[in-house]
Amino acid sequence: MTITNPEDVRRPLTVGEVASRAGVAVSALHFYESKGLIRSMRSSGGQRRYGREVLRRVAVIKVAQRIGIPLAEIGAALAALPEGRTPTAGDWARMSKRWRAELDERIAQLTRLRDQLDGCIGCGCLSLEHCRLRNPMDELAEQGSGPQLL
Repeated sequence: MTITNPEDVRRPLTVGEVASRAGVAVSALHFYESKGLIRSMRSSGGQRRYGREVLRRVAVIKVAQRIGIPLAEIGAALAALPEGRTPTAGDWARMSKRWRAELDERIAQLTRLRDQLDGCIGCGCLSLEHCRLRNPMDELAEQGSGPQLL
């Protein structure tokens, strides 16, 4: 959409315009709104209209989701911003710093899992008795196979 009239810069966007520009489905915008991640206003005809700042919020949501941050955490981070403010580069730096530690831990966890998988492929057992992948943290395995009376 090319803006030819300077007044168009202030015009709220329709749900279809936001979906198209943000690269998300209209249903995703409705879902984000139901979770309090974005807000809309209503036109005189009752249709949703969005301020242009919603585009940045949707971008933040999509990037955070892509790295596996749960929507509840994304919502908490956005809720910490002043009411209705577009996330700034500084806001993103704070959010990403907090999420980086979680992402690093997940990477470490997946690396450990991958390394265990390499060992498991060698034995090929996938047994409940010995396999650390199939039965992780099994403290009773040392007492033998089968059910144990606790």
